[in-house]
Amino acid sequence: MRSVGGHFVETLQRSASSTRCGRVSRVKHRELEEDRLHWAMAEETYQSVAAEMNLSETAFVQTLSERDTLSTANPNVHLTFETLSGELYARKKGENIVLDFPLNPPVPQGADEVKDLLKAAVGDLEVREVQYSSSTRKLLVCLSDSYTRQNLESLRVDAASLLAADSGVHVRGVIVTLRGDGRPYNFYSRYFAPWVGINEDPVTGSAHTVLAPYWSGRLGMMHLQGRQCSPRGGDVDVTIREDGRVDLAGHACIVTCGTLHF
Repeated sequence: MRSVGGHFVETLQRSASSTRCGRVSRVKHRELEEDRLHWAMAEETYQSVAAEMNLSETAFVQTLSERDTLSTANPNVHLTFETLSGELYARKKGENIVLDFPLNPPVPQGADEVKDLLKAAVGDLEVREVQYSSSTRKLLVCLSDSYTRQNLESLRVDAASLLAADSGVHVRGVIVTLRGDGRPYNFYSRYFAPWVGINEDPVTGSAHTVLAPYWSGRLGMMHLQGRQCSPRGGDVDVTIREDGRVDLAGHACIVTCGTLHF
C-alpha cells in the first residue's frame, strides 16, 4: 500500500466512565494539508484499515479546522457520520457525547414463531413478552420482572445455538432486556448478533433505538437511563424527542493516541 503520510488515530471508550468499560471505537483523523485537500482513500482502503483496527467500528473523521471539533469550546458543532444505516449525528452536551438516532419501534411477536431462538437465547428463563423491529431485524426479548440484573449478567448465550435457530434472514440480532428499579437504571439489556460476526456487543446504539420506544411505552417516560450488561458494560442516557428521533448520550474517554502510517 502506498504511503501517503501520517494520520492521527485515537481509540475511544464510548458509554464509559473509565477505560475499563464501554464500547471501544477507533477514530481516524485525515490530515488536510494544502496539497492533500482533495485526497481521499479508496473504499477498499477504508475497509482494510477498519479490518486492521479490529474493533466494533472505525470512523474516519475529516477535521477542517479547530472550529469543527467536538469540545466544550464549540457547543454547537455537530459531526455527521455516513453509515449503512444512513447519516448519524454527534454533538457535545456538557460532559457527554450525544448521538442522534432514528427510533425503531418494535411490535409484538408471537413467541411460538421464534421458540427455538428464544430457547437458544434465554434457556428456561421466563419471558414476559417478545417484540420485533422489522427496520433493524432485531428481536427484543423481555424477561419476567421477577428477575434481577444479576440474572441477566449471568446469562450464558451460545452463538452457535443462535445461528442454528435462525438463518439470519428474519433476525440479525437479539436484545435481551429486563426492567430496572430506577436507582438509577430504568432498564437493563444485552445484545447478541452472531449473524453479523458479533457474538456479544459491549454497548449498542442501534439496539437502544429499539429499546427506547419499548421501555418508554411501558414506563410512560421520555427520558430513561439504561445499562447494557455485557462483560465490559456501559451506561446509556436515553431521551426520546418530539421529532421521532432519540438522543443516546454517554461519556467517552480517550484510551490511546497515535499516528498511523500506510
